[in-house]
Amino acid sequence: METLLPLVVGYLLGSVPFGLILTRLTGAGDLRAIGSGNIGATNVLRTGKKGLAAATLLLDLGKGLAAVVLARHFWAGNEALAAVAAVLGHCFPLWIKFKGGKGVATLMGVSLGLAWPIGLAYAVTWLGMLGLSRISSLGGMCAALIAPVAAALLGYTQYALALALLALLVLFLHRENIARLRAGTEPRVGSKK
Repeated sequence: METLLPLVVGYLLGSVPFGLILTRLTGAGDLRAIGSGNIGATNVLRTGKKGLAAATLLLDLGKGLAAVVLARHFWAGNEALAAVAAVLGHCFPLWIKFKGGKGVATLMGVSLGLAWPIGLAYAVTWLGMLGLSRISSLGGMCAALIAPVAAALLGYTQYALALALLALLVLFLHRENIARLRAGTEPRVGSKK
């Protein structure tokens, strides 16, 4: 139970599709039929509702953070399991046929929950790369890759493996973005296309 409960709670928290819920509640339509069809904040931004995108980002981050905080409180020592489960829940949610987001915001939330210095490294990398390139996917992938490195370098080695596995998942889910980056066709935030 000490292992199963953080996995189940983490997955169920992670699987709440906030982007889809918020766009439906505000009359912005079915997010899966807009832009990339993704349920994350970047695609919510394509609806033209910046506040909705910001709310999605914060809620997706929050559910990852909550999963780790709950695991630390109730099942201490199983925070990494809850972290992995929360990101898996976001990427493969039961409620919408396992077709979810790409995990970037939720991974930031779990990074912050595991250790705030890891979360800070994640946020600085994500925002820094986004600011330099204006390419959301590039910022997210770089941030995902920095998390396990930060964990190892900052003395949180117990979290490095879980964060490395999650970084690989984020890269896998961004494989189409990677192909567009290589082709020079990946859209920039704020561009018309």
